Amino acid sequence: MGSRRACEELIEQARVEVNGEIVLEQGMRVDPDHDEIKVDGLTVATQSYLFFALNKPAGVVSTMEDPDGRQCLGDYVTNRETRLFHVGRLDTETEGIILLTNHGELAHRLTHPRYGVKKTYLAAIQGPLPRELGKRLKDGIQLEDGYARADHFRVVENTGKNYLVEVTLHEGRKHIVRRMLAEAGFPVDRLVRTSFGPIPLGDQKSGWLRRLTNTEVGMLMQEVDL
Repeated sequence: MGSRRACEELIEQARVEVNGEIVLEQGMRVDPDHDEIKVDGLTVATQSYLFFALNKPAGVVSTMEDPDGRQCLGDYVTNRETRLFHVGRLDTETEGIILLTNHGELAHRLTHPRYGVKKTYLAAIQGPLPRELGKRLKDGIQLEDGYARADHFRVVENTGKNYLVEVTLHEGRKHIVRRMLAEAGFPVDRLVRTSFGPIPLGDQKSGWLRRLTNTEVGMLMQEVDL
């Protein structure tokens, strides 16, 4: 969370708690494998767990290994000593943020419908768009496996017939954004996931893997009550 001096200041400011108790004593010993440490209410992840965000390029399969030799998520991980899980999937042709971790419970909760973690996508579609498209997506689109509803919809950019729209939803069904927009009459030309819960893709380049900060990990854990 910072240098030793910076962390001492966090303790002095009563911003650190161990197992639910505010700590004011400098140099208190903790066992990072068993004690729960929080700063400003966010859990501090210990180094035994790894958390990464990958900007998945189009054409990459959402598996850590592929028996058919196709390019997969595992190809972007250089540290092979630790087994990582991918948190949910992205369609092969969909680009954008996908999380990788060896924290099994966090990975499970982030994809469980009970927690309703929101994901945001940018979709390139062809217009013209009816004014009520957003309302229709938020009210719910009937698909073959039941209704699907968007939490948020907005037009980000429009040049002639080309539209870039943002869709946020908390469902994780297969091809869900593509199917919703296609059912509404607007097949997707390109799809990029721009955020997973509180973690944005930002300006991370395609194919780049980055380690999540402790604050980001704490935000993810807070999202799913860990």
